[in-house]
Amino acid sequence: MQFGIFTVSDVTTDPVTGRTPDDTQRVRDILTIAEHADQAGLDVFATGEHHNPPFVASSPTTMLGYLAGRTKNITLSTSTTLITTNDPVRIAEEYAMLQVISDGRMDLMMGRGNTGPVYPWFGQDIRQGVNLAIENYALVRQLWENDVVNWQGKFRTPLQGFTSTPRPLDGVPPFVWHGSIRTPEIAEQAAYYGDGFLHNNIFWPIQHTEQMVGLYRQRFEHYGHGRADQAIVGLGGQFFARKNSQDAIDEFRPYFDNAPVYGHGPSMEDFTEQTPLTVGSPQQVIDRYAAMKDHVGHYQRQLFLVDHAGLPLKTVLEQIDILAEDIVPELRKINEEGRPEGVPSNPPSHADRVAAAMAAGTLGSDHVAAEDEWTGASV
Repeated sequence: MQFGIFTVSDVTTDPVTGRTPDDTQRVRDILTIAEHADQAGLDVFATGEHHNPPFVASSPTTMLGYLAGRTKNITLSTSTTLITTNDPVRIAEEYAMLQVISDGRMDLMMGRGNTGPVYPWFGQDIRQGVNLAIENYALVRQLWENDVVNWQGKFRTPLQGFTSTPRPLDGVPPFVWHGSIRTPEIAEQAAYYGDGFLHNNIFWPIQHTEQMVGLYRQRFEHYGHGRADQAIVGLGGQFFARKNSQDAIDEFRPYFDNAPVYGHGPSMEDFTEQTPLTVGSPQQVIDRYAAMKDHVGHYQRQLFLVDHAGLPLKTVLEQIDILAEDIVPELRKINEEGRPEGVPSNPPSHADRVAAAMAAGTLGSDHVAAEDEWTGASV
């Protein structure tokens, strides 16, 4: 099973020191965090995509392309690639380029984002959010899978005889996750294509996560991609840990109380009870996240948010070390216990996807996708 971290790239004042990093420092800190995660032996680093303050991760492929040259083993991903407001041609080209640069050590997660004003900033209508996600992703798939694309849709100009460059590495597109916390249509879309589904449930009770993942698994099997328990699932999470649980609570409380995303709202105790946020000892984190599979089944990727709310860089690096040394080894063992035969431990790697394409005889073939009423493409 894969364990890693993701960043939302917020620029937040440290409530203890009163210091606020500028955008340049925050970007450089994120790069340091990603490199440290690789050195610590974590499996995944993922970045969000935002185009407004107080966030700085406006160009994920630039960041991940740099990290491809600076890291050795870690999978580079996104915790959101905005499928609704980015042009699908640019998505197809930029992530194929990242795939080539990283030698396949990447994947990405399509999402609609959580910032409503981004739609008019990029000339789109938020009321068309789901329809944009469906049509744009159908076009991205065609651009990756077909050498020459003739296409016409509702939300962008038609394409005639268009070839997206560079072509995907080894003729196999990147693996795609679809991220949604509340929209069943996105779980349906992920299932339709046989892609991964990541429920970034950092603000949600586990019962809601269980329902969304259950829908995705059911529809994955319905579309003939395998058994429901073989569907590729990821979860989000948050923790702050110290060897002594009271030390963790005391240290993290001012950051929680002043965080833009949940500060001045529920108490930390209420929030940790109702969401996956866990503040305490490494064993408490292990116990909390070991129980996730009891609700969603055996899954393949667990990401944690560790660098938010103004936490200083030194503290974030310490949290990564605690995660890698004290938490992940135990969670790996626990999550492999009782895993049913045929249920993958990890999402498919690039090598896995190449082998599958060769076995299916589709490597190098030029598919022509026919439209259907739901996704705009055929299975």
